[in-house]
Amino acid sequence: MADTFKLDLIQRPRRLRRTASLRALTEETVLRPANFIAPLFVVEGRGAPQPIASMPGVSRLNLNDLVKECRALAKLGIPAIALFPKLDAKLKNEEGTMALHEDGLILRAVRAVKKAVPELTVVTDIALDPYTTHGHDGVLNATGTDVENDRTVAILAKMSVLHARAGVDLVAPSDMMDGRVIAIRKTLDAAGFSETGIMAYSAKFASAYYGPFRDAVGSAQAAGTRLLGKATYQLNPANRRAAVIEAIIDVAEGADIVMIKPAGPYLDIIRDVRVAVKKPVAAYQVSGEYAQIHAAAKLGWLDLARCRHESLLAIKRAGADIILTYFAREMAAELR
Repeated sequence: MADTFKLDLIQRPRRLRRTASLRALTEETVLRPANFIAPLFVVEGRGAPQPIASMPGVSRLNLNDLVKECRALAKLGIPAIALFPKLDAKLKNEEGTMALHEDGLILRAVRAVKKAVPELTVVTDIALDPYTTHGHDGVLNATGTDVENDRTVAILAKMSVLHARAGVDLVAPSDMMDGRVIAIRKTLDAAGFSETGIMAYSAKFASAYYGPFRDAVGSAQAAGTRLLGKATYQLNPANRRAAVIEAIIDVAEGADIVMIKPAGPYLDIIRDVRVAVKKPVAAYQVSGEYAQIHAAAKLGWLDLARCRHESLLAIKRAGADIILTYFAREMAAELR
């Protein structure tokens, strides 16, 4: 005999989940290709793309291949890229002096992309870790035990002007030095680049999720370890209030966009910063987040397409306006 029991309910939230069209009509968070920035790695020479073992589907690209990739991304509706150089170890030293070379790899990459795909927004990393033999984001003090804040900031400000002159739309200081945003803003303005924006890595945590990225840019090999400690300048993963303070300071110093990095393990921080500031909020789904989804999918434990979509949806739902992700190309193709 069929069960005829029926609840006497006025509120039945499942009504709005009953059909695909109802679910679409009431969807609160929507991902678009325009939400994404695609991080790209660039190398010297004319060789074939160099696959990064710890980041399936991601390769270092020569300048010609970089331009081809940028054209493809633009056609998919992705509005921006973030460039990261992989330098030959012979070009690195303790001071990271190649960061100030006027015809360095990253500057040639910027000029090539802006010439070929002028509508694409180009973001460049402002930090010294790809250029130093020790793999830190700045220059070390006399004892070699810590990054020297003010001397590093002076270098980063000069670096920002070189990038602006090459045509960069947004410089992105990722070093976490105190006072670097205001120093960069003042230096850019004084050099006539008041239109160049700053996307500050405002809440960059001393995370264990950066290992594959360090492989990609070669800072892991330079330091001799993927576990290089940066706790004296990157944020303590235990701290929420400190992240909000950093974002507020960066906005006050002239940041146009603030960023949280990593993204997925720090959704609470994204939400806190979104509430605290009025500027656009970016979040970086870092290499380790990308790699772990791929690794689990390869083992058959997770559905790659569904997990990448859900992971990015969660980041946007938490409050991110902009998402840097290595899934950008695949997601843009899927969404379109």
